Amino acid sequence: MAQYFYTPIPTVTPASGFSAADDGTTLRAAMKGFGTDEQAIIDILTHRSNIQRQQVSKFFTEEYGRDLIEDLKSELGGNFEDVIVALVIPPVEYLCKQLHKAMKGLGTEEETLIEILCTRNSKEIKEIVDTYERMYDRPLAEHMCSETSGDFRRLLTLIVIGVRDDYSVDPGRARESAEQLYAAGELKLGTDEEVFNRIMAHESFPQLKLVFEEYKNVSGRTIEQALEAELSGELLEAMLAIVECVQSPPAFFAKRLKKAMDGFGTDDTTLIRIIVSRSEIDLGNIKQEFERLFDKTLESAVKSETSGDYKRALVALIGGP
Repeated sequence: MAQYFYTPIPTVTPASGFSAADDGTTLRAAMKGFGTDEQAIIDILTHRSNIQRQQVSKFFTEEYGRDLIEDLKSELGGNFEDVIVALVIPPVEYLCKQLHKAMKGLGTEEETLIEILCTRNSKEIKEIVDTYERMYDRPLAEHMCSETSGDFRRLLTLIVIGVRDDYSVDPGRARESAEQLYAAGELKLGTDEEVFNRIMAHESFPQLKLVFEEYKNVSGRTIEQALEAELSGELLEAMLAIVECVQSPPAFFAKRLKKAMDGFGTDDTTLIRIIVSRSEIDLGNIKQEFERLFDKTLESAVKSETSGDYKRALVALIGGP
């Protein structure tokens, strides 16, 4: 996000003394011949920034005439392959692939759309929109409109067309917005979703923070209580995601990770996506929030849900306690 109200702590930072040639040579040796040296692959790719991984990939093509991602795919499998390949893809392309996958085929993974689109500022959204169209030759907004409906679709469309004002903070306007939300929800029979959509998709995150504080003054209830009383389904989920990200993005992602690991089976796609996509942003903060909220470390939770090289790769990205 553009305006952090916390100091982002990445768990993956650029390696010092980095050499694309050394890494490329080591990776080639790890995959050549009989058997694969998975540990060497983990050691290199989980300890480099994405920009460094792109340089290794470029060296791989120039030196060996091979595609690093294709080679990795042919040597690895399962969730481990998914983590490693995700690390080698440029971050914005990776998010676009995840959005595309969430909308492909029968049914739509609304939670993935919410997690990716409701948590980003307009600059990040613009990058996603431009990249998506380049990759799939189809506007993201159009694809999304065919897969979603109603007020949920309207909210996502507003977010995707980039109406969010990333910077302005105006306490006077925050009071007005809070009163508008109150009038559109609690004060009337039924709910005027359009007002909620407009304010939630348009105001900057710091401005929304003020709006939510004012809402409590105006109505005596928290914005979450109001949303839960007024809305339902995907629209409610999306609004609550925005509220959580306004208050604390790390807490939002920590809860998503917990949910991915709860109950029977693991939602590996979500687990991988959050750990990979936040590792160079604020996975350190997410780790702290996870421990604060759930009284156990993210590392121990991941270890109990995963195994083998997959586990080793994720734990390497999460970093020490």
